[in-house]
Amino acid sequence: MLDLPGETLEPPSRSPVARDVARRAGVSTATVSRVLNGSAGVRADKREAVMRAAQDLGFVANGAARALSTRRFMAVGAVVPNIENEAFVRVLSSFQDRLRQAGYTLVAANAGYDLEDELREATFLLERGVDGLMLVGDIHHPDLYARIASTGIPMVQTFSLSRERPCVGFDNAASAARAANYLMDLGHSRIGVISGLRKDNDRGGARVNGIAQALAVRGLRLASEHDIEISYGIGGGRDGFRQMLASGPPPTAIICGTDQIAFGAMIEARARGLAIPGDLSVIGHNDSDFAPFLDPPLTTIRIHSAEIGHAAGDHLIARIQGRPVVRLTEIDAELILRASTAPPRR
Repeated sequence: MLDLPGETLEPPSRSPVARDVARRAGVSTATVSRVLNGSAGVRADKREAVMRAAQDLGFVANGAARALSTRRFMAVGAVVPNIENEAFVRVLSSFQDRLRQAGYTLVAANAGYDLEDELREATFLLERGVDGLMLVGDIHHPDLYARIASTGIPMVQTFSLSRERPCVGFDNAASAARAANYLMDLGHSRIGVISGLRKDNDRGGARVNGIAQALAVRGLRLASEHDIEISYGIGGGRDGFRQMLASGPPPTAIICGTDQIAFGAMIEARARGLAIPGDLSVIGHNDSDFAPFLDPPLTTIRIHSAEIGHAAGDHLIARIQGRPVVRLTEIDAELILRASTAPPRR
């Protein structure tokens, strides 16, 4: 920056602090703190003097300092496995709605299905003093549980049910079994699975187990060549179906871990000359916005993510405010039937 001729650049003046307000109002800094924090027990004339002095000096209270004294930051943290997953976007949006109504701000982070990364992101939020924390699933780093306990802040888990910890979710195994039973009722006996990552992911693992158990009840099994684990996304779905085809004849129906995976599998099936649902029935998971508009429209398991987010927000707000809550809230998933499924060809 160039100095213009004849001008003198003065150093910026110091911002007023609480001590300046106290001196101008003729009170102690402790009185200033009590007034600015809204504490009771300050005489009306002193309160008025402090407020007038603060206004005259242009004093702005330091939010972090006030939070330290009141132990209330009016912010809630959330860590989700994948910020691109539509179900997690929906839960964060509805969760934030509830927090905003109660005067809280949401601070969210993405963990990428990695427990170490989740620990790091959650620790950052805890160290900044969030008033509550939302997590996804029931598998987390042991150190994270210890750190949450040491802070004493309320935590709620979402998208699965827990025997030990506060949670808002659904039975992942039962919802996937419902899809498998529907396909078997249609007459399918060769049913495959294309799921996302299962390591440290209790939701994905539970869904595959639910499908295998449903098949076993009817004397069938989930063949290893028809049980595929891939990365997420449409590309992952295409890769997963390619792997299935490379192992021999494909199943007559597949259940996919997400609607994106299902879409990718449908693209690959079409590229191989397979008709949907004539040659291959496909079921997704999440009921994404695009699912009804695919050709054919996708049968899928609808997760009520917005309701989960609302309930999780209500749970944390109640606990932050010291009100009683139930430990477990179940919001069941449902099977949405569309044209991507049909009886197998005879």
